[in-house]
Amino acid sequence: MGQQVPQDEMTINEGDLIELIGRGNLHQILKIQPDDEIHTHKGVVRTNDIIGKLWGSIIQSHNGNQFYIVQPALTDLIKNLPRNTQILYPKDVGFVLLNLAIGPGKRVIEAGTGSGALTTALAYAVGLSGRVYSYDNREDLQRTAIKNLDRVGLNDQVDYHVRNIEEGFIERNVDALFLDVPNAYDYLEQARAALKPGGFFGSLLPTMNQVTLLLDSLKKNTFGFIEVCEIMIRYYRIDANRFRPSDRMVGHTGFLIFARPLAQHDPELAETPEPDDI
Repeated sequence: MGQQVPQDEMTINEGDLIELIGRGNLHQILKIQPDDEIHTHKGVVRTNDIIGKLWGSIIQSHNGNQFYIVQPALTDLIKNLPRNTQILYPKDVGFVLLNLAIGPGKRVIEAGTGSGALTTALAYAVGLSGRVYSYDNREDLQRTAIKNLDRVGLNDQVDYHVRNIEEGFIERNVDALFLDVPNAYDYLEQARAALKPGGFFGSLLPTMNQVTLLLDSLKKNTFGFIEVCEIMIRYYRIDANRFRPSDRMVGHTGFLIFARPLAQHDPELAETPEPDDI
């Protein structure tokens, strides 16, 4: 017999993060507190009417409009962040987490913080036993990120630094480091000093000339197993009688670069095989 799911995991409880989904592409993510009201342009929903219901239930506002109540996916948390900078797309974030081996208990540095999209994903992945160290030289941007992560209950896993990364990173022997800055090639010495031997390095750059500069710098700073890729995603219409690709797709949003800091330099041994050779 399959393992029984505890009742309190099937129902919505005080402190849970919910996504309210209504008609007209209405999405709202918030933490449930008792005796509260959720104000939408389709009416007011009372939180006491939500607590205790099964996930996936329908709730009505005071004027009869209906909403689904579901658990938000990490993708939903990222896409719904209030922002004052461009964020990493969920399609890129997922690949970053996989390629940097981010999981529970890991210690990871990111720079810069921006609006906190990648910070959210990293904090979610490392859990309470891990740590995210987020750097930005603009305090106003970090204030936005702190509010965003507080809203989804993930700030306990993050240390924020307002600091020019040219001065170096405070932490040492971290498992992974990701640079989301336009001139990542200028900070590889600082990255090497912070990473543990054989750790994971990643970066996102929008243009080819930035990538080529980073590739040269990675090789000069004894990084190996270098990979460059881009992620594209295409959705499909879900009408079974007219199943076909959607008219739009999310194409190029940036180049992802991954590498490993090596203790010794052997260009041939550290060469990443072409995809056809794998």
